Amino acid sequence: MKVLGISGSLRRDSHNTKLLRRAAELLPSSAQLVPYDELKAIPPYDADDDHEQPLPVVERLKDAIADADAILIATPEYNGSIPGVLKNAIDWVSRPAGQSVLRYKPVAVVGASTGRFGAVWAQAELRKVLGIIGARVIDRDVPVGCADDAFDEAGRLVDPHLEEQLAEIVTALVYEADLSLAAAA
Repeated sequence: MKVLGISGSLRRDSHNTKLLRRAAELLPSSAQLVPYDELKAIPPYDADDDHEQPLPVVERLKDAIADADAILIATPEYNGSIPGVLKNAIDWVSRPAGQSVLRYKPVAVVGASTGRFGAVWAQAELRKVLGIIGARVIDRDVPVGCADDAFDEAGRLVDPHLEEQLAEIVTALVYEADLSLAAAA
């Protein structure tokens, strides 16, 4: 089973990318996390560009989502909401309306931030947006607050409760993907 991992942060040493790496290690053995690394290259959404020649970078993102059995997104929180670059990518793949590659796709959202609340508002906003698009969103979050101190040198979460929450959400995501695959068979 293939889980596409998308970090909503562009920073090289991103806490959310660390969170995805840790999630990859906690996935059930039947699943593999494949990181998506072209978020920075996605241009601002423009409906004029959407109706002309498909943009290769957008088509690669749509293909990566279509090829995955499930999606795991790790989002930081910028000004109480979703980072613009991540929202922009979601806007691109939400088209055409009602036919998004995210429609019926199992998706889980986790998040880390340097603040105490662990990107809970961004996670809630992103789950809302994904639900409107038609994704099958896991209705729970993993709020990793004070992220500068949340990971040990090996990349594990210092708080065992957060480790458990992360393991539970990736297990739930794989379970939902298994249900989707079984229904399609």
